[in-house]
Amino acid sequence: MNTSERKHILEMALSRAKAGSGSSLNTLRESPVVYDVSNTLPDFGDLPFAIVGGLATASYMPERMTLDTNILIETENLTAIEDILQTEKSIRLGELTIGGSSWRLPSGRALDIIALDHEWVSAALSSAISTNKGYPVISLPYLTLMKLDAGRLQDLADISRMLGFADNKQLTETRQLIKQFNPQDIDDLESMIQLGRLEHVTHSATPS
Repeated sequence: MNTSERKHILEMALSRAKAGSGSSLNTLRESPVVYDVSNTLPDFGDLPFAIVGGLATASYMPERMTLDTNILIETENLTAIEDILQTEKSIRLGELTIGGSSWRLPSGRALDIIALDHEWVSAALSSAISTNKGYPVISLPYLTLMKLDAGRLQDLADISRMLGFADNKQLTETRQLIKQFNPQDIDDLESMIQLGRLEHVTHSATPS
């Protein structure tokens, strides 16, 4: 999806969005996390990684069904990560066009290793959030950056919903990161924030 197509979709969504059209905010916040990968991922030792993709979104919004696990690593560590996966009897399924490879873990779950050499990757991994399940999840600003780059319709929906749940500090940090690395996307980011806020606003209040 190119920038023009994304703007058209966001404009269309904003023109049709109604305040309070989403599910109860309290109900959504109480939704339990179903998918747990803490017992399926190999021990990567000191090699830094962070959960990204659909599983990562569960840290910032109600969980949606996802059938695979995605992790982000630095390109320089790809060979070492792949060696560990082979030792653990995982099956290599192929390469990813964006960089990295796809695997089938012994548990049967699919694992995508996203290996990038962008200047922000090291900071994204070092700022990953440790969950109570014991694995690192990419922070909301960097997850938003990755999903903006991916640009699929599901990614736009994820960004909007996550930012609808975000507090002011998270929104400020996300805006700053996008301005730094993707300044051309800042207007679209604001549209997605507005859509996310509209979903959960009550009929007696207006989103800020």
